[in-house]
Amino acid sequence: MTRIRLAVPETAKKGEQIDIRALIQHKMESGYRYDARGQKIPRNIITSFECRQAEILLFKAEFGPGIAANPILSFTIKAEISGELVFRWTDQNGQTWQDTRWLNVL
Repeated sequence: MTRIRLAVPETAKKGEQIDIRALIQHKMESGYRYDARGQKIPRNIITSFECRQAEILLFKAEFGPGIAANPILSFTIKAEISGELVFRWTDQNGQTWQDTRWLNVL
């Protein structure tokens, strides 16, 4: 089961820098480990993350096999307009998970 946790302020003043934290609980496998039978465990990782508002890209990250399980990101954006923030993670197979939060800019 994949679970998302977001820490986003509900309101901000126009022009204010706000801190955002985003975590996805995902069983990451680097592709370098072996199971009890000596079989290589297939790679299964999140490869990218992005945060958008009104189709504007606010933040993006790309990941490789060294990324930890349950990666947490912390980043800052400038509050300019009210609207929905869309957080999207994509894995190596193209599967995506997303969640949203509303930001009210005063």
